[in-house]
Amino acid sequence: MKMSNVLKLEEAALWAVSIVAFARLDFAWWWYPLLLLAPDISMIGCLSGPRTGAAVYNFWHHRAVAVAIFLAGYAYDIRWMMLAGCILFGHIAMDRLFGYGLKLPSGFRDTHLGKIGK
Repeated sequence: MKMSNVLKLEEAALWAVSIVAFARLDFAWWWYPLLLLAPDISMIGCLSGPRTGAAVYNFWHHRAVAVAIFLAGYAYDIRWMMLAGCILFGHIAMDRLFGYGLKLPSGFRDTHLGKIGK
């Protein structure tokens, strides 16, 4: 099996973890698909240039940030924070599954997974 397929399988499994965690939070099912693309609002950082855009985007697409948000919500029993952590974690896995990686300061199409597009 090609390594790229192994990595895609791993991301699919992580996406499934976010869905299972979300299901345990007792929110209406439609919140998950409604909010799944919300983390891409972080692309607005690109308006300040590719370096700032990459930094803002990468912060909001780092799994440790997603886990920290979820755990803070869990520790303080703040359900919307747990929801935000699940959504962010799932969004990151979905992005990586489809080949959208962390951005390099050289340009939005340059990622740690390679160049996006042709």
